[in-house]
Order: sequence, then structure tokens, then C-alpha cells
Amino acid sequence: MEVTETDLDAGGGRRLHVYDTGPPDRLAVFWHHGTPNIGAPPRPLFPAAERLGIRWVSYDRPGYGGSTARTGRDLASAAADTALVADALGIGRFAVMGHSGGGSHALACGALLPQRVLGVVSAAGPAPFGAEGLDWHAGMGASSVASLSAAAEGRAAKERYEASAEYDPEMFTPADHAALAGEWSWFGDVVGPALAGGPAGLIDDDLAYVAPWGYDPAQVAAPVLFLHGERDRVIPGSHGRWNASRCPLAELRLSPEDGHISILRSGTAALEWIRDRAAHD
Repeated sequence: MEVTETDLDAGGGRRLHVYDTGPPDRLAVFWHHGTPNIGAPPRPLFPAAERLGIRWVSYDRPGYGGSTARTGRDLASAAADTALVADALGIGRFAVMGHSGGGSHALACGALLPQRVLGVVSAAGPAPFGAEGLDWHAGMGASSVASLSAAAEGRAAKERYEASAEYDPEMFTPADHAALAGEWSWFGDVVGPALAGGPAGLIDDDLAYVAPWGYDPAQVAAPVLFLHGERDRVIPGSHGRWNASRCPLAELRLSPEDGHISILRSGTAALEWIRDRAAHD
């Protein structure tokens, strides 16, 4: 699959950097990237997408890569940006798929674009901060707790935290490290560029995760597939359970041995699920 990159005028002086594998007659699946990544679509899933006739479309979230920062953005804003990209490319209906924090951005599209989204996949995505009946930090690794707790204190505290934060390999499980050493070494291609200009995009993301989302997962009327590893130390599996319990047409697939990265080994099955949903739409 060849990826075409373009810049889209988003109005108000904003720019979105867009990725598209084409061609236009294929089923469009919008990829919503995690934190901190740029928006390049997931190359390890290209063979499956080719086989299934899927077209990847994505964009750098504001503040990452080639997209203009948008301080104070909430998760709901992803729906408007996704619709803007879809309109520019002449795409009517589409599916969405997100990993990690990208899962909550994908859910925003399902909640706020009900006439356009035919299916949602959220892999290792978080539940809303302060979700009723959920111990939000339980099961998170120490670095995840510290990072998101700083965000909950506000922008100044989060900026102070990121000024001295270091990579914590313990956030990932042995299965995650194996995936990162194998086909999902692709993450090296999207994390480095995301941080090349500093942590601003990451900070805006984390502030959005712990603020009001601008939508309720219960609003998602389309079918939703939640993938989550039971050993996830970044976003624990309890978050996937909580989200699935709120979405009317949810399917939850918990993987007992997977962590935050290795759960993406289920990505091919998720694309098959999307293709099946599209066939019955």
C-alpha cells in the first residue's frame, strides 16, 4: 500500500496533515493514533487491509507532526476533524479504529457522527476520567499513574512533569516488548516524529483524557468492538470492560496474556470484524 500525504486547510488558520492509502472505491477506515504518535496508518496491518479491500485514512492530531496545535481541544473535537477530512476526500460513510488514547477519539466519531460511522474498534482505550463505578488508576503502572495524575492537576503541573519525565520500560509487559521487537517495531516510526517538536501534543492529549470528553460512550449507536489485554499496565482491562458496558452494541474481546502493544496482534481480526459490519450495514 502506498500512502499519500497532504495538508488540509481546516479553517481558522489551522492545518491537518492527512494520510490516505486509497483507492476511493474501497471501504474507508479512519485510524486514530495513540499518545504520543503521529497519524501515519498502521503499516503492520497493511497486508490484512489489502486483502480485505480496506482504505486507510488518518491524520496527525492537532499538535503532532504536520497538524496545527489546538490548545484546549477535547476528545469530541476529533469527530469534527474526522468529518472535515472525510468531506475533503469525498468519503460518505466509514469505520473508525483507534489504539490507546486513539480509541477514545474513535469513540467520539461513533457518538457524534451517527449517520456516517458504520463501526468502531477501540484497542486498549481508556474510559472517561472519574467514570462511575471504576477505580480509574487501579492496575496502571507507576509511570502512567504519575503522568495522568499530573494532567489531572492542570496544564502547569503536566508541563512540569513532562520536563523531567523519562521513558519507563516497565509500563510494557514481556508480550509488549516482544511485539515492539517484531512487526510492531513500526511504533519507532511514529513516536519519534511525534516528540520531535516537544511534548505539546502529548500534553494536550493527556489533558483531554482527564477532562470532560464532550460525549458519552453510551451515545455510540454503531457496533463497537473493544479489544483489551488483561495484562495492560498503561490502560488496564477494567477500562475496556467499563466502556463495553455502556455502549449499546458493544462486543468485548479480552486477551488474558496481552498488554498494551501486543493486543494489536488482534488487529487483523478487528479489520475482519469491520468488513463484516460493513457487509451487513
